[in-house]
Amino acid sequence: MKIPGPDHPITIEPTARRIRVSAGGTVIADTTHALTLREATYPAVYYIPRSDADPARLVRTDRVTHCPYKGDASYFSIRTDATTLDNAIWSYETPYPAMAAIAGHLAFYPDKVTIEELPPA
Repeated sequence: MKIPGPDHPITIEPTARRIRVSAGGTVIADTTHALTLREATYPAVYYIPRSDADPARLVRTDRVTHCPYKGDASYFSIRTDATTLDNAIWSYETPYPAMAAIAGHLAFYPDKVTIEELPPA
């Protein structure tokens, strides 16, 4: 486990905008409670509360990856009426203590879904 610091900063803060995630025109998640995670020089990532996603569209897969700063990530595919997007979502279900805020949240690969930033509802 590595701790974020000056050489690899990670910040997590509430997102001021409403975030809607869709795939093929199907809304997968819609929330005003997203978190924005900024890590080093990587693009910012929205983490959406799992309770604001459509559970009927999520299919857990066997894929697992490890981040030395966040812990082990589980993956989900997205099932729409037209297709299945393999491993389009990741989630740190039991992240390291420094990243505890993202527990119970989902992050989406922006090349597999449409992520919209909307004014708060």
